[in-house]
Amino acid sequence: MRIALVAHDKKKDDLIQFVTAYKPYLEIHELFATGTTGTRIINEVGLSVFRYKSGPLGGDQQIGSAIANNEMDMVIFFRDPLTSQPHEPDVSALIRLCDVYQIPLATNMGTAEVLLKGLEEGFLDWRLLEERRSR
Repeated sequence: MRIALVAHDKKKDDLIQFVTAYKPYLEIHELFATGTTGTRIINEVGLSVFRYKSGPLGGDQQIGSAIANNEMDMVIFFRDPLTSQPHEPDVSALIRLCDVYQIPLATNMGTAEVLLKGLEEGFLDWRLLEERRSR
């Protein structure tokens, strides 16, 4: 599976904690992240991550493009709902694309854990079906 990992500034520590705890689940998948988040995952957790640009510089849109091109299977985006984000329209567009293309999306640690546990149990294998990949 191709999994995007994104976090707003005040949620990056939470994402690092989550990725560290679930490293054995995540290391067998292709991981993608926005700039700073990806750098922290690489440096602090030791996972291989393809880095897009920083979110405010277009990284969220790059992930959205991957979703629209059926090149992303899951998004884990730890959002900070209490802080105004200058690139909020990009964040909203990314969430909308997850809904349009039926991409599983977690915006907090609880939901992310459920998604990874479901992935481990095979509940998301429908994403691997070839006919879904060719759309």
